[in-house]
Amino acid sequence: MRSKIWLALLALYIVWGSTYLGIKIAIETIPPFFHGGIRFLISGLILIIWQRAAGQSMPTGKQWISTAIIGSLLLLGGNGLVAWAEQFIPSGIAALIIASVPMFLVIGEAIRPNGVKPNWQGIVGLLIGFVGIFILVGPAEFSGGGTKLNPLGVAALLAACLFWATGSIYSKSADLPKSSLMNTGAQMLTGSISLFIISFVTGELNGWEISAVSARSLYGLSYLIFVGSLVGFVSYGWLLQNAPISLVSTYAYVNPVVAVLLGVWFGNETLEPRMWIATAIIIGSVIFINSTRPKVKYEAKEVVEGAS
Repeated sequence: MRSKIWLALLALYIVWGSTYLGIKIAIETIPPFFHGGIRFLISGLILIIWQRAAGQSMPTGKQWISTAIIGSLLLLGGNGLVAWAEQFIPSGIAALIIASVPMFLVIGEAIRPNGVKPNWQGIVGLLIGFVGIFILVGPAEFSGGGTKLNPLGVAALLAACLFWATGSIYSKSADLPKSSLMNTGAQMLTGSISLFIISFVTGELNGWEISAVSARSLYGLSYLIFVGSLVGFVSYGWLLQNAPISLVSTYAYVNPVVAVLLGVWFGNETLEPRMWIATAIIIGSVIFINSTRPKVKYEAKEVVEGAS
């Protein structure tokens, strides 16, 4: 059993760490919101059909509303903005900024009614973490980096963190399906509808032709659907049932490092010293926050949170 756990955990590290590069490749010739709609429509349908065949009941009307809200927050506001931002921001840097989602969760918990307030260690961890983000995305004269990052792209990634945190906090009290995979499938399906709506409203399909889609982008999209979404979430769901949550949660610390390395090796992205410094600070602060904050139980039903 132990070897199976470590193999599944390694798969989770690689799969979810690689999705940022997969997104970068997919959106080379496919509009970002539209690519997300296709990805989560297919993934969601597969999961729902699979779970129905396994005997799981379909979501109730109230549960569909809850999954639609969460799916829109996480997959449109979260993943959709990540895809949009990666038009301008290297995938490794995008992964590092998204790694700060637990920091936004702490803030969201603190300001919501009856939320859990951070202790002094959590506040120190937040301050350190935001210093790491500033080193990563701040002006070159302050951060010491040679690469100028698109401010709109950075703003979109920070907004994605906020949407992810909001969706995760909402899901804690929402009426959701008991099956984590049925819940995930419903979130993907409803989230894909939101992504398609925004794709059409923003006009990103104007002038785009399906014939312009490259084989490389199709490979990237297929990888996101069948490996990033399905293999990743199935591995995560299995680990939640068979491994300590403290061990499973380490994916949030490892994935950004995997994303940075893959971006350098396969995406021709630049690896500057400030990236490693920021990586150590951001991930270190998240580990510190998670180890010292008052325990808030986020159940397995939140499987979409934090993943791209």
